[in-house]
Amino acid sequence: GFPKMPSAQWLGNQNNADTTKFYADNIGYTLSRLGINLNYAPVLDVYNPNCPVLGARERCFAKDPAVITKHAGITINSHHYFGVKTVVKHFPGHGNSLTDSHFGIADVTKTWVQDELIPYRNLIQSGQVDAVMTAHIVNGKLDASKLPATLSKKIMTGILRDSLGFKGVIFSDDMMM
Repeated sequence: GFPKMPSAQWLGNQNNADTTKFYADNIGYTLSRLGINLNYAPVLDVYNPNCPVLGARERCFAKDPAVITKHAGITINSHHYFGVKTVVKHFPGHGNSLTDSHFGIADVTKTWVQDELIPYRNLIQSGQVDAVMTAHIVNGKLDASKLPATLSKKIMTGILRDSLGFKGVIFSDDMMM
């Protein structure tokens, strides 16, 4: 009974604010009408076609952090209009992983780039972010201990809270992963 929706990648490729708003309004309205007040979306990860869990499944808006920020912001605003909170994900960036964290350790130390934080920084600074979901990725560039981001004080507190200034709710991704 849900309306058919295009992928985030399709929306990013169109790069048309009105098109993204149309579909985001449709999602926000549908969820609100059903009494659902929280959506684990949008994905802020950068697009990489070699990422099996995100890029290969068209879950990312774009490679360009500015395009990601634009379309994620539109999505968040549409949800808010209909009284639905959002959870941006997968902090601090899962888009350049070459393995699926649902099936094992995803170490992004060699593939992660600093620009993956830009959409988070932009949207947190704009005051739009209700909540953030962590990624169970290992990133030795951000925490030399190689703890998964979800368990890393350097990443969750040092970067998300202290550097980016996020004061809201942090959700873990599925703990069975």
